[in-house]
Amino acid sequence: MKKSGKAPTAKKPESLSEIARNSRGEIDHDNWDLRLYVAGQSPRSLLAFANLKRICEEHLAGRYNIEIIDLVKHPQLAAGDQIIAIPTLVRKLPQPIRKVVGDLRDTERALVGLQLRPGKS
Repeated sequence: MKKSGKAPTAKKPESLSEIARNSRGEIDHDNWDLRLYVAGQSPRSLLAFANLKRICEEHLAGRYNIEIIDLVKHPQLAAGDQIIAIPTLVRKLPQPIRKVVGDLRDTERALVGLQLRPGKS
């Protein structure tokens, strides 16, 4: 399922999938395609998604799509992006593919990992 940078509705979401559906919007060719691998509704999974939404709204407003992959429901999908830890964020576009492991609470590390901000030399 694809989501974009539109703000979610006011209704409190019941699951990651519902959060994602609430944020669906138009796709433009300048979009970042992001895939977040999670394990069900665990606290770390929910935190990773919340942090990802915050980062995207602050740095990619209106220019991103998020796909949530729940490995509890679809464990076979971990092989495609060689996922060995969760949560893991995979930047599919723009290329090259980049991965950031963890709940994304360290915003600076996440920005550097996604190449939204240059790392320290």
